Amino acid sequence: MQFDLSPELLELQATVRKISQERIAPRAREIDETEAYPEDLFELFVDTGLTGLCIPEELGGAGAGIFGLTLAIEEVAKYSNAAALMLLLTRLPTGPVMIAGTEEQQRRYVTPIATGDARAAFGLSEPQAGSDVMGIRTRARPDGSDWIVSGTKCWMSGVRQADWYCIFAKTGPVESRSHDSVSAFVVERSWPGVSVGNVDRKMGVKGVDTGELLLDDVRVPAENLIGEVGGFRLAMLGLNSMRPIVAARGIGLAEGALMYAVEYVKERQAFERRIADFQGIQWKIAELAAEIEAARLLTYRSAWMADRGQFTKEWVPFLSMAKYYATELAVKVSGEALQMLGAAGYMKDHPLELYYRDAKQLTIVEGTTQVQLGLIARGVLDHDLWWD
Repeated sequence: MQFDLSPELLELQATVRKISQERIAPRAREIDETEAYPEDLFELFVDTGLTGLCIPEELGGAGAGIFGLTLAIEEVAKYSNAAALMLLLTRLPTGPVMIAGTEEQQRRYVTPIATGDARAAFGLSEPQAGSDVMGIRTRARPDGSDWIVSGTKCWMSGVRQADWYCIFAKTGPVESRSHDSVSAFVVERSWPGVSVGNVDRKMGVKGVDTGELLLDDVRVPAENLIGEVGGFRLAMLGLNSMRPIVAARGIGLAEGALMYAVEYVKERQAFERRIADFQGIQWKIAELAAEIEAARLLTYRSAWMADRGQFTKEWVPFLSMAKYYATELAVKVSGEALQMLGAAGYMKDHPLELYYRDAKQLTIVEGTTQVQLGLIARGVLDHDLWWD
């Protein structure tokens, strides 16, 4: 077993850490308060090659894989989960295209993401279909060699910023629950019938718009079908491979929150002692630090597995554990860190109330905590995760 990062990954980690401390940390509060998309940070990511981290070199990326993107997002999320989400969106919509798309699709849609010439978003959820993904009602019906797509997608991160969308629609009967009734498509923002509907008013992770994508009889060329008709499996493979990347947002947030609280209690006096000198505080710091390290090991292992192509059914429990544990830990650590500051932690003079709001999103997006627990349990019951 090898627990050391390669020299290349150590250099990446150090570079993104410096960028995050110098450029992202000072912007985090302003992004949250104005809710404005941080175009300057997007340009920063483009200039430093971070938009192409997980994209293969032959498609214009850095070829650092999911592990490389996981490391980068962990560093960014120590200060801003909105900025971390911007990096996540270089992989979520491109995943199905990289897994099953044609060379032309990859060249046309994935390469511009790597170079920063385009942005994309991922559309699976609908108003009546969140965790119940087979409940989607967006329909794609054949019309000659093309498809006519109609429906509404919701809770799409980056919906207003995207130039194209990876969307899933029923190519079989809308009421069908069969996986072969769902297919994946690339839909361009500029096409007739494509528009952005309501933009959500979010509790946290502000600055990257989340909202509705309206598809009104959109004509999608046959060549924009991703993979084959009946490609629902692509949704699951894409989401499975994303688990470590979402987990990285969780461990980064947890690390940032705990580091801030520790520096505070080392300076703050109470009862003629530093708060950090109280045993109860020390034990809490130790507990959270141990849990962060456990989450890091789960996350790094899952990223390593995903880069090896281990994101099919038999590997799902390991990937889901990382997402479940790291994101729930983000909620726990941000809450405990806020409590260490007392009344000050509740105020916007400190970033912990922001971390606390942002953390909750992570337990919901790309498969809720409850979905992850179900997947882990199913893996144990099926002996995909077993110990003899």
